Amino acid sequence: MRILILGIGGAVARRVALQLRDKGHTVFGIDTRPWEGGPSDIEVHEVDLRKRPAEDVFRTRRPEAVVHMATVTSLRVQGEERHRINLGGTRVVFEHCREYGVKHAVFVGRHTFYGAAPDSALYHTEDEPPKELASFPELADLVAADLYASTALWRYPELTTSVLRVCYSLGPSAQGTLATFMRGRRVPMVAGYDPLFQFLHEDDVASAITLTVEKRVRGVFNVAGPQPLPLSVIIRQAQRQPVPLPMMVLRQLLGRFGLPRLPPGALYHLQYPIVVDAKAFREATGFTYRFDEVRTIESFLAAHPPPRPRREELFDRLEALGVLK
Repeated sequence: MRILILGIGGAVARRVALQLRDKGHTVFGIDTRPWEGGPSDIEVHEVDLRKRPAEDVFRTRRPEAVVHMATVTSLRVQGEERHRINLGGTRVVFEHCREYGVKHAVFVGRHTFYGAAPDSALYHTEDEPPKELASFPELADLVAADLYASTALWRYPELTTSVLRVCYSLGPSAQGTLATFMRGRRVPMVAGYDPLFQFLHEDDVASAITLTVEKRVRGVFNVAGPQPLPLSVIIRQAQRQPVPLPMMVLRQLLGRFGLPRLPPGALYHLQYPIVVDAKAFREATGFTYRFDEVRTIESFLAAHPPPRPRREELFDRLEALGVLK
């Protein structure tokens, strides 16, 4: 089968490409980023997905399946450009799929679609709507892209469409939202909150996407693996230091004193859990994860040990006062 991967320069997308190639498929991709040292039998077109050269790839190579992994988060791209990439790019993908006879389209979204809120159910199912977008507007374009992809299920009945809402990935590449959040020596928390975090090893995420392509499942599916863990447990298992601070203080310190730079709305995800029910995906594909939660964190830690300590007067004082332990 001829398979086109959009966003093939990403860490998980590369793993998907290699898995599909090893299963005998013809794999090629589109990304503005190069794949340095990539295999010679996987063709990469360094073009913008929204431009004419990308359409030419659809027209000349005639993929039978397309895996759309070319969306971005607010940690990578800011403002209006992110909206154009996520929603505009997703619209272009499905238009090209319909125009050039693609049989199966896979949209790889995120479980953060559901939003973090104090009144949410513990486990989210696929039929739930998104919540709390007003508090996290930087998430709106990803939600819009997910909803647009979902409408292809009835707008283009001749196209098998799979929409995946995948929990956080973690692994040696240190790419992705959770890994970016955990890179520093100190990891912020909102004082009084310790939400559950759900995550999969990068290789298991790639395996789930590969299964989706081969099984040609139709519908919207949550994708998850091991049991979720409290954020504080993940931080300590990764040999980082949790920094619990009041919300008002934390808003002022983001991006300073070694703390990650996060959008203000992301702080709600440090208060309330987003945990998904992935039963439907397991039943449709037979997916099982290979890495449990401990091995997944250890793979991240082995590749990215905590940075060497730096003298930061603010946190030295907090430790002396017993606020940080």
